[in-house]
Amino acid sequence: MLIVYASVPFLTSPQLYLIVSDVCANCVGCSTAGEISDNRVTTNAISVVVVRFESSSYAKIHQTMLNDMSSSFETGQLIASRIEQKGLKGIYILAPGVEINGSALLKGITINLSQNVGISGGLAGDDGAFEQTYVLHPNGIDSRSVVAVAFYGESLTFDYSARGGWRSFGPARRVASAKANLLFELDDKPALDIYKAYLGEYAEDLPASGLLFPFEVLDEHGEPTGIIRTILGVDEQSKSLVLAGEVNENQYLRLMNASTDDLISGAIDAIAPIVKKNQDEDSHSLALVTSCVGRKLVMGDRVEEEIEELNRQLSDNTNIAGFYSYGEISPSCSGSHCELHNQTFTLMLLREAH
Repeated sequence: MLIVYASVPFLTSPQLYLIVSDVCANCVGCSTAGEISDNRVTTNAISVVVVRFESSSYAKIHQTMLNDMSSSFETGQLIASRIEQKGLKGIYILAPGVEINGSALLKGITINLSQNVGISGGLAGDDGAFEQTYVLHPNGIDSRSVVAVAFYGESLTFDYSARGGWRSFGPARRVASAKANLLFELDDKPALDIYKAYLGEYAEDLPASGLLFPFEVLDEHGEPTGIIRTILGVDEQSKSLVLAGEVNENQYLRLMNASTDDLISGAIDAIAPIVKKNQDEDSHSLALVTSCVGRKLVMGDRVEEEIEELNRQLSDNTNIAGFYSYGEISPSCSGSHCELHNQTFTLMLLREAH
């Protein structure tokens, strides 16, 4: 199987699919806001991963179309219904990064799925433009496909981790009115007005500046949930915010920001439990990273440091690849419930036992 992470110009080139599918019919991939390969982060480039199993393990690729944002949940249900659950060990998802409700997609996938099966992956990017993203699958390349890779084999093991490193500030405000991933009111006031008041001069650069000031999601009692939500767009007419995932009414939100050092510390916190669990393993493994475009914007020229830290701590037998995304799909840790994250460094380690 080939996994391809590439900038939009590669994915819109008519030659790419012909070349990739000629090398291997089992191919998946997506457009990115940055490509990860070994210890490097690139822009306007391509990263290709070749996956081949040594044992009887195997992967099956499933693809379906996402018609519009409102059909995200049904699309998740549909693609999950095609996945054979007997012997299923893990799922890797790639989906469009715009005109999608990532939370609803994930709910549709997981509603009838065993909680023992981990799901990772992310939402495609287009280098921060938020205009048109692309997904590669065995039948071609387009802007509306969702692809799921289902892994099978007793020798396969999966480990997961996800951390942010962002810091919250200001008061917690109650979600007074929201529908799916649309936030209308905070503390009974227009959400956009409150958000702009906090951002000050940064408000002039919305929605792009929203990547620098995400929300921390708190539960109905004001306790942190570990979930971060990014602002993807604004609606001046309704004075609402379009979020990269869902929030529920009566939850609470707090603004967040971060320094580069904070975000690198978050990545180190994500890496640590996986390294500790696998420190005595010497078999070949694959580390697939999905990290957020917002982190890349904050870190700037230092963005490679979170990937260099991963490369430094994992064994020499580990290949590293991945992409900067518009939404990260991962459990917070191995064995936990799968979530759609924003502004988060997520890691999936796939290992095949001898």
